[in-house]
Amino acid sequence: MSDHNEIVYSTADGMDYPAHEGTYKAFIKMGTIGTAAVITIVSLMAIFLT
Repeated sequence: MSDHNEIVYSTADGMDYPAHEGTYKAFIKMGTIGTAAVITIVSLMAIFLT
């Protein structure tokens, strides 16, 4: 069996946590805006195309 070392993220080099959090927040915001846009478009189609 090979030796599996445990990864300690608090000491890992190259991890840019503020950038990760910013990307996550942008992803959630764009998902929310996209969902609202789709709901609006479908609602308008239901109103005007019936």
